[in-house]
Amino acid sequence: MPSPSTVSAGLVATRRLRGIATAIAFTMLLIPVAQRPCRAQTAQTSAGPGERLHDLFAREWEFRLREDPLLATSVGRHEYDDRLPSMSPESLERRYAADRGFLAELHAIDPKTLSVEDEISYRIFEFQLTDAIEGHELGDEQLPLTSDEGFYINLSLLPQMMTLRTAQDYRDYISRLRQLPRFFEEEMGLMRQGMRRGFTLPRVVVKSVLIAVDKYAVDDVESSVFWAPFADLPARLPAADRKALEADGRAAIANAAIPAYQSFKRFMHDEYYPAARKTIAASDLPDGQRYYQFVIHRYTSLDMTPQAIHDLGLREVARIQGEMQKVIEQVGFKGSFQDFLEFLRTDPRFYAKTPDELLKDAAWIAKQMDGKLPALFKTLPRLPYTIKPVPDQLAPRYTSGRYVPPAHGSTQPGIYWVNTYDLPSRPLYALEALTFHESVPGHHLQGALADELEGLPPFRRFWYLSAYGEGWGLYAEWLGLEAGFYRDPYSNFGRLTYEMWRACRLVVDTGLHSMGWSRQQAIDYMTARTALSHHEIETEVDRYISWPGQALSYKLGELTITRLRHKAEEALGPDFDVRTFHDAILLHGSVTLPVLEELVDRYIEAQRSTRTGTKD
Repeated sequence: MPSPSTVSAGLVATRRLRGIATAIAFTMLLIPVAQRPCRAQTAQTSAGPGERLHDLFAREWEFRLREDPLLATSVGRHEYDDRLPSMSPESLERRYAADRGFLAELHAIDPKTLSVEDEISYRIFEFQLTDAIEGHELGDEQLPLTSDEGFYINLSLLPQMMTLRTAQDYRDYISRLRQLPRFFEEEMGLMRQGMRRGFTLPRVVVKSVLIAVDKYAVDDVESSVFWAPFADLPARLPAADRKALEADGRAAIANAAIPAYQSFKRFMHDEYYPAARKTIAASDLPDGQRYYQFVIHRYTSLDMTPQAIHDLGLREVARIQGEMQKVIEQVGFKGSFQDFLEFLRTDPRFYAKTPDELLKDAAWIAKQMDGKLPALFKTLPRLPYTIKPVPDQLAPRYTSGRYVPPAHGSTQPGIYWVNTYDLPSRPLYALEALTFHESVPGHHLQGALADELEGLPPFRRFWYLSAYGEGWGLYAEWLGLEAGFYRDPYSNFGRLTYEMWRACRLVVDTGLHSMGWSRQQAIDYMTARTALSHHEIETEVDRYISWPGQALSYKLGELTITRLRHKAEEALGPDFDVRTFHDAILLHGSVTLPVLEELVDRYIEAQRSTRTGTKD
């Protein structure tokens, strides 16, 4: 999955658009929210519905960038590079009021009067606004952490997020470091609100957060993650500037960044952990059943009930287990299914001996897939990607790999992170599937193409819906078969275990959050059905406990894309072209699953029209 740790979509955009919390506001002079719609309506009285719609999009986008300076940086707008957002209650309420105003403006436009493309934008914009509004009403910003993610990790990536070339770039970076204590205090204030009403992380997963926080709360300036830019200041800067920037940077880290993290560490150990709830289900939160249904819709864009998702997961688990059994028979293994899983988890042949070996194997797989892409895709992105290990401070409780997109307009590539921590938990037989999901043809290809779509409104171009992106990533794993990979039956079993992993998520997430499952019950369920290591299974279950709903997006998205492909193949017969089908999926940016279905229907009709020589 693309890493929520990165601020490639902005810290607040991650919350607003991907759903960790609702939007936030930057403390600055803004046009009063109540005045903006009135003024806009006056100015637009003679404009057509399409013009009014795009004017609304433009005004909301500028408001969003002012509210979230980190989002602005990530999309190549640098006028706010010296600022961090505000998480104060006043800012949150202002954002909430603004979102309601924007939604009212949107609903004043009849979508039936719009072009097809504008109607799609209308619906996606509506989805984003209603998600932010309901999230705030549920108090979602009071849960800004998961077992392996959170604002304290996001902000630690500022050195990678910001382009640091000029002295002013460094001064902007220093300015942001100086604001960390204020930002952390605001976040802790929200978490205290949650503590007062029982809206907290489960205590069982807070233990993982405590371990992670400790790694950031260092004492020495040069041990801080924020020091790296000052250790290698550009030689082209004048010597006097370098000396001043190094001194100012050292002071900002010593007097602001380090104290902010140390204060957060004390808060987590002394206040939050004792107050964290002993239950694990989202349905046990205040208004918990509504909250769980809300996050299901947030991450999947579907209105399925937990029971319907659970039942679908059980069917998928049974189907995939049948395919896994065929591979076991193919390799001639004598023993039970559980015996085979234990064999895979313990035989040294399936594990790299060094971190470099794991990274090199991942690089070789990725490079081989690069050569297959022209046969599968008509349109390819210009942006390259590289492969790096998961940073040491994240690795112990982190998943096996993630994709980290660069800030828009930066000089950085995409990054495929491979976790080299605890090598006996990183099986080589799963490396092909992991690589295809995180790099190409998965997240890098999809994300880089979206970044290059010049014709879309920015709120669509830089948006990420989990069911679309993660559904594509899982579909990309399967595409490896079409490209001729998984020739080793053990690697094919690795592909199936990754698919089983995502099917189990449908069962486990709903079981944990709606059906009274225990943590151990979820661990046992996945241990019995996947060849994931014990370490990774525990890490994953804690992630599902702390991040309800998100894990559902992978399989539900992949099933939708696969079904739509079969639909197109059946409709077009011998005229089906997988390359143009992939364009239809990818060249509209991230969309909801209902919108994706409509896009594929339009693609089918367009292809039929081309074949028959009639107009679309």
